[in-house]
Parts: sequence; structure tokens; C-alpha cells
Amino acid sequence: MKFPRFAGWHKATASHAEGGCVEVGDAPGLVGIRDTKNRDGGTLVVGRPEFDAFLSQLKANRLR
Repeated sequence: MKFPRFAGWHKATASHAEGGCVEVGDAPGLVGIRDTKNRDGGTLVVGRPEFDAFLSQLKANRLR
């Protein structure tokens, strides 16, 4: 499988100054998630619909 190129990497809005930061990037139909401090350490790749559903659950405070 060819690894997709992700564009527009940006830090998550919930990232904290003391660490624990993640970045997300977009590719057609996919979202990449990586550790800001270890960008070469690997990327978690999920489908856009699944990521959007995950964010909806977080915003609704259903995953705490």
C-alpha cells in the first residue's frame, strides 16, 4: 500500500504548552495523526468519516 501524502498539518486545538501535542493532516478521504515531538515516529491513518464521528463524540462529551 502506498502511503498517502498529508497536507495542511496543524496542531490539535486541545494541545498544551507542556507537551502532549498531536497534529492532524488531510489527504483525500483520510486523516493522518502524529506526535508533534516525534513526527518521524509514525502516523496513525483513519478514514475521514470515522475521524469526523470521533470529533463529534468528543464535542458532545461522550468519550470522557
